[in-house]
Amino acid sequence: MLFAVKMDVALPRDLDADVRADTLAREKAYSQDLQRGGEWVSIWRMVGQYSNLSIFHVADNERLHEILWNLPLFEFMTIEVTPLAQHPSDIAAG
Repeated sequence: MLFAVKMDVALPRDLDADVRADTLAREKAYSQDLQRGGEWVSIWRMVGQYSNLSIFHVADNERLHEILWNLPLFEFMTIEVTPLAQHPSDIAAG
């Protein structure tokens, strides 16, 4: 199943610098492992925002839920999930 996931991050301004650095490092490693494994297909920065738009290709809703809840930054995120279906005008669909 394909999903577009928009993630907005709001780190507290008073978050300890060491905690911030550790959390960001763990987030990067976690997301890159999922990218290498093929479930996190792509990640795009939202220009001018601390946000990204990512495409996930996962087995089911539960797997996406598991991935998102295990993001090290999850507690600081607002997340919007949109299921995707192939468009009939997509030339790749033929």
